[in-house]
Amino acid sequence: MIQSDPGADLPDKDRKLSTADHVENGLSRILRLLLQELSLFYSRDVSGVSLLYDLLHSPWLQALLKVYGCLQEFREKKPVPTTHCAQQLSREVVEQLHESPDSLEIQELRQILQAPHYKALLSAHDTVAQKDFEPLLPPLPDSLPGDEEATRIVCLVKNQQPLGATIKRHEITGDILVARVIHGGLVDRSGLLYAGDKLVEVNGVSVEGLEPEQVIHILAMSQGTVVFKVVPVSDPPVSGWRTVHVRAMAEYRPREDPAIPCADAGLPFRKGDVLQVVDQSDALWWQARRASEPAACAGLIPSAHLLRRKQREFWWSQPYQPHTCLKPSISISMEEDDYMKIDEKCVEADEETFESEELSEDKEEFVGYGQKFFLAGFRRSLRLCRRKSHRGQLWASLRGTGTGGCCTAVGTPYEEVARYQRHPADRHRLVVLVGPSGVGVNELRRRLIEFNPSHFQSAVPHTTRSPKSYEMNGREYHYVSKETFESLIYSHRMLECGEYKGHLYGTSVDAVHTVLDEGKICVLDLEPQDIQVARTSELKPYVIFIKPSSMSSMKQSRKNARIITDYFVDMKLQDEDLQEMEELAQKMETQFGQFFDHVIVNDSFQDACAQLLSAIQRAQEDPQWVPATWISSDTEA
Repeated sequence: MIQSDPGADLPDKDRKLSTADHVENGLSRILRLLLQELSLFYSRDVSGVSLLYDLLHSPWLQALLKVYGCLQEFREKKPVPTTHCAQQLSREVVEQLHESPDSLEIQELRQILQAPHYKALLSAHDTVAQKDFEPLLPPLPDSLPGDEEATRIVCLVKNQQPLGATIKRHEITGDILVARVIHGGLVDRSGLLYAGDKLVEVNGVSVEGLEPEQVIHILAMSQGTVVFKVVPVSDPPVSGWRTVHVRAMAEYRPREDPAIPCADAGLPFRKGDVLQVVDQSDALWWQARRASEPAACAGLIPSAHLLRRKQREFWWSQPYQPHTCLKPSISISMEEDDYMKIDEKCVEADEETFESEELSEDKEEFVGYGQKFFLAGFRRSLRLCRRKSHRGQLWASLRGTGTGGCCTAVGTPYEEVARYQRHPADRHRLVVLVGPSGVGVNELRRRLIEFNPSHFQSAVPHTTRSPKSYEMNGREYHYVSKETFESLIYSHRMLECGEYKGHLYGTSVDAVHTVLDEGKICVLDLEPQDIQVARTSELKPYVIFIKPSSMSSMKQSRKNARIITDYFVDMKLQDEDLQEMEELAQKMETQFGQFFDHVIVNDSFQDACAQLLSAIQRAQEDPQWVPATWISSDTEA
């Protein structure tokens, strides 16, 4: 079906090679000479030469050069089609074959010519030969008025995806305009419609005087090809916005938002979802997609300004409330008054009882085989001080004024994030475990450190109480004065702080650095409201939320579990305790879920340990989404 233009034949019969042949042989010759030179270095095992040699010697490169040579040859010969109507010629041949004497060869030829794939090939041939690449347009009228606006015919083929554009009515003229083009949609990929284009007709139906809903109905009823007649906008918008990734700090449900321009185009998201914002040209409505779906069509989300305003108005979202005090443990409940009544009838634990209790735990705080390691940060006094939550106005006021990244995230509905991968030479990321009391956070942390104490360690906490006779400074606690402790709070060097029996307890940033500087992974368990203090570029914490399983599963797995009270009595977990644990976990996830990097359901303790080890390994080795300020801080440093 393709032949050469006679005028392109070479006049000299002795001339064997065309220009394309020279190109082909030239490329092959250069490649052969290069391979010969590289073979000398290859035998000497010169660094990098083996890779280049294998690349140039690869079969796919050889085939690519052959294809290039063939294309150059056809380009030189300027092929032209023998006929523009190969399909018609094929049909005529089939008709003549029916009149011919029947034979095996004729039957085979008829089958070939009538095969669907061969017919499709001839159809494609005729399309290329006739250069019939454009859709048929309606003929222009004989006479056009002088004031007729320049129009454009846009033809789109609908598929399973939406067109990806919204329309609106002009407030003054009443014209139907393209309001916005959704990034990644069919209209955006076609590049034929722009925001501001005026619709004149849809599939031959005039839209003059119609409501936007009526135009949408016409489009919904259309099948296959949709033809728009539009008046192009005089100055098509040019997108100059850079793509940014943000973490949603609030929840959004477009179906419940009466202000969204088009609910079908809205993108719902939950706290903690990472979104790729592709268009911020609209002051109120941005376009974004989930970072986990880079090929998906974008959707509408409220801009940071609009979502912040909606948070203040409490329309439909459940915003993060920085001053809401969650109950940090299941021991703080309505039954606290009953505990106080019991306390009046019981003898208060004196210092001797306190010391013996600490001493009994001390026997279990050395782990390891051969070399002994001390498990710091597991004392009951430290854990109980968190439950009391008597942090005072000093700690409460300073928690909201720190320089941590989370403090700045509290006031914004979106937090810009970036991909971060720890370099092997860098310090490990701090690992923070969060969960309601009784869910197993403390036991998971203990088991993790016992599993590999040379790799995992907890920070040694600070206290203002005096050391016992068997205690060593820097092992059980860092023993400091009250003035020194408060100075650490004022300088934002305390990650957590609490008071128990008149003494202050807490964990400092410097204590965490001591562990990290030894090349170990520091593992802490913090209350969720303390995450914002630890969430800095200095520590880059990876927060893991330990979530309880269902009530039925907890009744089976925690039949023998006990909780620690202020009176050093191991109380068995009751059904109401399990219910309260489940409710508190839901509150934690609702209030602080945007800060959780990973969630583990502690259904089986062994499975939870395995998941914890795997999550920590990924946090230290794999790329993770972190606040962009952490990356910029490292760059500046």
